[in-house]
Amino acid sequence: MKQAIENVELQYLTLDDYQELKRAMIEAYSNLPNSYWQEEHIKILINKFPEGQVVIKVNGHLAGCALSIIVNYDKFDEHHTYREITDDYSFKTHTSKGDVLYGIDVFIKSEFRGLRLGRRLYDYRKELCERLNLRSIVFGGRIPNYHKYAKELSPKQYIEKVKRKEIQDPVLNFQISNDFHPSKILKGYLEGDEDSNEFAVLLEWDNIYYEKKSKVATSQKKIVRLGLIQWQMRPYKNLEEVMQQAEYFIDAVSGYRSDFALFPEFFNAPLMAENNHLSESEAIRELSKHTEKIVERFSELAISYNINVITGSMPEIKNDLLYNVGYLCKRDGSTERYEKLHVTPDEAKVWGMQGGSQLRTFDTDCGKIGILICYDSEFPELSRILADQGMDILFVPFLTDTQNGYSRVRHCAQARAIENECYVAIAGSVGNLPKVHNMDIQYAQSMVFTPCDFSFPANGIKAEATANTEMILIADVDIDLLRELNQFGSVRNLRDRRKDVFDLKLK
Repeated sequence: MKQAIENVELQYLTLDDYQELKRAMIEAYSNLPNSYWQEEHIKILINKFPEGQVVIKVNGHLAGCALSIIVNYDKFDEHHTYREITDDYSFKTHTSKGDVLYGIDVFIKSEFRGLRLGRRLYDYRKELCERLNLRSIVFGGRIPNYHKYAKELSPKQYIEKVKRKEIQDPVLNFQISNDFHPSKILKGYLEGDEDSNEFAVLLEWDNIYYEKKSKVATSQKKIVRLGLIQWQMRPYKNLEEVMQQAEYFIDAVSGYRSDFALFPEFFNAPLMAENNHLSESEAIRELSKHTEKIVERFSELAISYNINVITGSMPEIKNDLLYNVGYLCKRDGSTERYEKLHVTPDEAKVWGMQGGSQLRTFDTDCGKIGILICYDSEFPELSRILADQGMDILFVPFLTDTQNGYSRVRHCAQARAIENECYVAIAGSVGNLPKVHNMDIQYAQSMVFTPCDFSFPANGIKAEATANTEMILIADVDIDLLRELNQFGSVRNLRDRRKDVFDLKLK
């Protein structure tokens, strides 16, 4: 009968544990010669890196152990051996200035297997890796059942069969179930490991929170505050009145310390009223004459209010062709341009507008973002390409006249958040413009969408404005939650794509 478990505790390893540790290692590695660490080795490890040496005890008795060091991984050859990584078991390779937590040993005594105690040791290692800001955990994993298949299978074939559950390998199965991924095969890794034919699998776990040390005094935000502007279409006498209203909103959202201000598509359309006597195509070309000045003013506002401004969109003439474009005016004073790739049938027919050709992400002090103008959000390939480029937040300025049109943008934008594991913010205009042809009515409800998983709202909606009402919407989004979702989500839309069957690339 098994002893009743009264207490399970994780502790730092001490020299007082050595004799019990030695007996446990001899039992755990009975097929390996000289399978236990000498007391002098344990003393060195404890002195060099006490946090990296832990034991798990059940009812006060040692049940398992995990030993590790920190190394500067780039100094080692990709096909290193166990002896090399430990510098002939002296552990001189350990350095507090390293970037990788290297696993030296981990085991659970046979009598305590099945209690998932090994998972506790690995969870501790992962937390330690994150706390010390190391980029990954790496170690050479034995494949103790390989000797049974060595005559018929190469190590690579053996690993593939283990991954497909066709072969049971207690060590490799356990590592994969703990989110470690095989990266390469190491030949001659551990001397005397006949069960593995001296092969090992280099296993890695990536720290999604790792931040490379920078020599520049900058910091990338993890909690990003979005300010969405649900703009009211109304008559304005001139550009100055439009920009006064724009500054009012920027002032408002920056007062809440927002990192971004998002304006809708064609927010400056009221200025077409002065040219309503012209044809629609002529009027919008006249409107394009204001674009350069508007971008200049937005850039000034971005600096003075310390906020990144996404200008929605405006008409712009380039090489005698009319485009629907917008600008990202960063708070550091720089500006970047984006284009609407898919113009609607109405934009092409009434205004003679052309689709652009630029698609890319933008680096900001809050991470990588993407911007798609209205109709572009209804083409899933675009946002998927941006996601592959590392996009965390997708901004969609839009303009829709009917609830039908709005529903297309709204539901497609929410789908983009789920399938690309990112945040999506949409902002549109409300109201009407009775003196502007082709811009009579507008319908909008600005929103911030999230993926649908346990760390996010169940319905995937972070925040929503009141429909058809002029207002601002403020919402915080946590970038770290996206990193967790990418690695540990209930489903992983980006990682689980069958790239062996289909592919998507930008021309």
